[in-house]
Amino acid sequence: MASTSTPLTLPVLPLDDEVVLPGMVVPLDLSDNDVRAAVEAAQAAARSSGSGGGKPKVLLVPRVDGTYAAVGTLGTVEQVGRLSDGDPGALIRGVHRVRIGAGTTGPGAALWVEGVQVEESSPDAPVPGAVAELMKEYKALATSWLRKRGAWQVVDRVQQIDDVSQLADNSGYSPFLTVQQRVELLETADPVARLRLAVSWLSDHLAEQDVAESIAKDVQEGVDKQQREFLLRRQLEAVRKELSELNGESQSDAAEGDDYRARVEAADLPEDVRKAALKEVDKLERSSDQSPEGSWIRTWLDTVLELPWNERTEDAYDIAGAKGVLDADHAGLEDVKERITEYLAVRKRRADRGLGLVGGRRGGAVLALVGPPGVGKTSLGESVARAMGRKFVRVALGGVRDEAEIRGHRRTYVGALPGRIVRAVKEAGSMNPVILLDEIDKVGSDFRGDPAAALLEVLDPAQNHTFRDHYLEVELDLSDVVFLATANVLEAIPEALLDRMELVRLDGYTEDEKVTIARDHLLKRQLERAGLGDDEVVLEDEALRKLAGEYTREAGVRNLERSVARLLRKVAAQHELGERELPFTVGADDLRGLIGRPHHTPESAQDPAERRTAVPGVVTGLAVTGAGGDVLYVEASLADAESGAAGLTLTGQLGDVMKESAQIALSFLRSHGAELELPVGDLKERGVHLHVPAGAVPKDGPSAGVTMTTALASLLSGRQVRPDVAMTGEVSLTGRVLPIGGVKQKLLAAHRAGITTVIIPKRNEPDLDDVPAEILDRLDVHPVSDVRQVLELALQPAAAAATGTEVPVAA
Repeated sequence: MASTSTPLTLPVLPLDDEVVLPGMVVPLDLSDNDVRAAVEAAQAAARSSGSGGGKPKVLLVPRVDGTYAAVGTLGTVEQVGRLSDGDPGALIRGVHRVRIGAGTTGPGAALWVEGVQVEESSPDAPVPGAVAELMKEYKALATSWLRKRGAWQVVDRVQQIDDVSQLADNSGYSPFLTVQQRVELLETADPVARLRLAVSWLSDHLAEQDVAESIAKDVQEGVDKQQREFLLRRQLEAVRKELSELNGESQSDAAEGDDYRARVEAADLPEDVRKAALKEVDKLERSSDQSPEGSWIRTWLDTVLELPWNERTEDAYDIAGAKGVLDADHAGLEDVKERITEYLAVRKRRADRGLGLVGGRRGGAVLALVGPPGVGKTSLGESVARAMGRKFVRVALGGVRDEAEIRGHRRTYVGALPGRIVRAVKEAGSMNPVILLDEIDKVGSDFRGDPAAALLEVLDPAQNHTFRDHYLEVELDLSDVVFLATANVLEAIPEALLDRMELVRLDGYTEDEKVTIARDHLLKRQLERAGLGDDEVVLEDEALRKLAGEYTREAGVRNLERSVARLLRKVAAQHELGERELPFTVGADDLRGLIGRPHHTPESAQDPAERRTAVPGVVTGLAVTGAGGDVLYVEASLADAESGAAGLTLTGQLGDVMKESAQIALSFLRSHGAELELPVGDLKERGVHLHVPAGAVPKDGPSAGVTMTTALASLLSGRQVRPDVAMTGEVSLTGRVLPIGGVKQKLLAAHRAGITTVIIPKRNEPDLDDVPAEILDRLDVHPVSDVRQVLELALQPAAAAATGTEVPVAA
């Protein structure tokens, strides 16, 4: 049993993350302030006591994370001098344990405390049998551990220790003990309890060491096996090289094959794809490093492993939010927005009912966006992807003539690659992206095949869930992809391909929509590009409206954006030259001084005598071109009877259908001249000439029939055609007005040109539902079924024609 003795007053020598037990001799560095202060205080106390031969005493106290232990070790300063590295040091021997009490005062800068020595059993006391067994066990464990380390001299010293306390404290030299374990040894007063702790920790360490040695042995055996295999393979390679056997296997090829096999097995691939990939890995492992097939297989495996076979992004089922994104990015285009909203609503209901996969097919969509340039078809694709929460990839098809660009090259060709569809899916990183097939009407064909025919499988919802690329030769599911194809000319798309797509027409913007787009989108972008702030240049709506109506005349907004950019550049240049102060507000009247005169003045704004329709025989027609709707004029004239010219002359680079329309118009007037009170006798004696201006531009189509008939009737009757009237429609030999296409685009063109009255076929009346309401409010549209109604509406009365006045058209 431990007992206590006389209190001691000692300077504290703190040991950071170190523990000194009784019997241990340690060197301490005096360059440490705490160590030096404690040693100097102990020396001062020894001198003042006058004890002569007494050695200075310090209290060695462990300090862990700033906290002092409850028990320290009384240490005597054996020697003060230089350490092996030349720094000043002190050699201190641990004597016995001291339980720390309250702090007190003493000489020097050290911390002084009171303490009580912890008395232990006498070394000469007999050792009980159980304790002797414990000591024997510790010595056996310590000997085993020391022999493994080769410390034979220490083994003899440990065997000579017969005191329980000394033997237990000797375990403090073990390097594998943590600071906390050493502190526990120091604070444990009972020597037997300390020895039990030492035995427990030493046995645990030996067990861990045995496990580590076993693992190291296994690893070494594996390394030896790999080295032996490596040497054997190198010898085999050398033998084969000497024998000129070129189908040997190198170590690098085998390792590479193993790497691909592990990657294939770890990848999340469909079962059929996994089997095909493992089959190719087997070929790679059997192939020689000199064989070119190895590089082909590696490229194919890399492509297969990079494809996102089971990766899909979650659709954003916030229908109102998606519609808000589309409205914020694009003004107008209601048909497309409604279609995307419908698609998301159906997807949401299918997901709610667990119908994501029906008949092996997912719910993709294939839309064809057809319209003139500049209406936002391409940018709409990115907006749709953002509204749906999907990845977006653009595939440019303009000028593509090789079928392999779509379906990929077969692997037998050097430099073979997958097709653009597979590459787009790989680039997107998901199996349900939005893929924009840009300019699908510009796809060509030659001796290398027809890409449009290859697109039939890609865009067919009934087939594209098992799409096979020639390069991959495994099935790729495209049924969850949203395909958006863009085109300018509908007629250029093959009929079979068009049948697989849902057609959405983008016929152009109204003037109000152009003003909105310019104000909310184009102006902000061009201000930034011109280096101007939002508050430095302001364009009034009237200025934007004049830019859209008189400086540009187009279905889209590209020229409008160029005009805005030119205007801002002019303002920026004037400001830098000191000619204009900012901020500056641009009004409609400022445009001419900045960017010149308007290029497209409406006919209605011109002087009546200068209008094209100021003479009989000139009519305003409506047509659809690749750039959207447009107005065109048809002019008719009669040759002098004395010239001897007869028959019909057509100029203006007209197509066959348009030439036939002129023949039909002339035949109708000849057969119904008396009924219409027209001098058709002149048509037999005098030559008729029909001309459509802009002769460098090819023109064709049947919709100019009523325009040509009206031009000839105006010429024969001498009655002018109303300048505010435009017309479109096919005419038959009996005078029936037949339906035509592009009604919306033609009405938008008429509105842009300042036309107020439009004549269309009666059977095209349902197409008026697609025309924006603000356009219909500004146009007086007359659906007619007979050419006689056209003449009544378009020709001015004879009296008005003679005086040159205009008569309003009756609704």
